[in-house]
Amino acid sequence: MSTARTHCSIDADGRITFRLRLPAATEPRLVLALRPRKGRPEETTHTLGLAPQSDDGEFRAVLEPEPRLAEGRWDVYLLAGPDDAGRERLRPGLRDVRALVDGGRRDRPSPVAVRVPYTTKDGFLAIRAWLRTAHAEAGPVTVADGRTTVRARLHGAPLSDGAEAVLRLRGGKDTLLGVPVRPAEDGCLSFTVAHEDLVGDGGRVWDVFLRPAAGAPLTRVGRLLDDVADRKDVFVYPRVTEGGSAVRPYYTVDNDLAVEVTALG
Repeated sequence: MSTARTHCSIDADGRITFRLRLPAATEPRLVLALRPRKGRPEETTHTLGLAPQSDDGEFRAVLEPEPRLAEGRWDVYLLAGPDDAGRERLRPGLRDVRALVDGGRRDRPSPVAVRVPYTTKDGFLAIRAWLRTAHAEAGPVTVADGRTTVRARLHGAPLSDGAEAVLRLRGGKDTLLGVPVRPAEDGCLSFTVAHEDLVGDGGRVWDVFLRPAAGAPLTRVGRLLDDVADRKDVFVYPRVTEGGSAVRPYYTVDNDLAVEVTALG
């Protein structure tokens, strides 16, 4: 089991600085490994050199904003020697992610690249990364009076005439529900979905998108631009009854917005 702990901090540009103590290290490196899908081999890694900072064994490595990390979860490992053997997974020390808290308030260019250092469920250091051509950052989600209203801000693309929010039935990509978008003076937008338009036979899940202009590709609506790597169990919205179904907006494991419809009885 790993005993090395790594302090890390991130700035508003996504630059991550790692600091750790390695009194006996020779040519140490950090290895970031993109976690593969279940049953698949590891294919993508990124290596950072660790530079000594003092005589007491402190080393530092900096992950610059470029190159951008591919979307997914990156585990952080230590190579304490010059060869590639003995890779050791690292545990987190202090994580300073304050610069990310208000990240959704400033405009992001395309592609929208996001990094959030976090602690995995089994106690190790990892980085959650997103990389998208455009992104609609969800703000407040209000559930009331048989409707769900979402306020959002579009990043990486302009909002043009013909824009609409689109809910797509999961497992049935040809089943789409479009609702109009209301632009706001502060650069944000909002849209409202009637729950009665989402229910049907049995349970179903609707994924939420934004079409920035007429005929444009769909852009996912989610919440990525803050310090929360996994918000599914953190931002929990109420279930409300619509006919014989319960309706609940929620965030997926990728922090994307969806609406779950569950048959009652």
